[in-house]
Amino acid sequence: MDTIFLIGCFGAIGGITRGIVGLLKALSSRERIDCLYFSITIIFSAIITILTVSLLKFDPKFSYLIGYVGADIAEGIYKSIVKTKILK
Repeated sequence: MDTIFLIGCFGAIGGITRGIVGLLKALSSRERIDCLYFSITIIFSAIITILTVSLLKFDPKFSYLIGYVGADIAEGIYKSIVKTKILK
């Protein structure tokens, strides 16, 4: 159980890193910052990391990188859903 928690924490840290990159990008273009979106992205990156490491038997040392990529995947899914709703 402790290992899963640690993997999730490293995944969340990777998600936070990805989120900070997005925040800096939003600040530079003077876009509105959505704290709920930022929080959800971090949670999803931790979940994606736990699932990926558990199911695919990756080394837990890769948790940070998987979290970073997981945040990117969560952002892509979110944007595709929002664009689909806007287009309809």
